[in-house]
Amino acid sequence: MPQIFKKMSVQENSSNNFNWLYYALGLFFGLFTGAIITHSYIYALLGGVLGLLSAGLFLNAIVKGRKY
Repeated sequence: MPQIFKKMSVQENSSNNFNWLYYALGLFFGLFTGAIITHSYIYALLGGVLGLLSAGLFLNAIVKGRKY
C-alpha cells in the first residue's frame, strides 16, 4: 500500500490528545451560563451550542498545531 494511503487511513491517537476536554468544558459552561442568566431551557441549549462553537474556534484557530 502506498505511504500516502497509510497516512490518510490511520488517525493519529495520542495519549496527550485532550481536544474532547475543550469541547466538554465548552458545552458544560455554555449550558450553565445560559441557564443561570436566563432561567430558560431554550437559552441554555443556545448557550451550549455557543460553547461548542467557542471550543471549536479555540482549538482550530488559536491553538492549532500546538504540541503538548
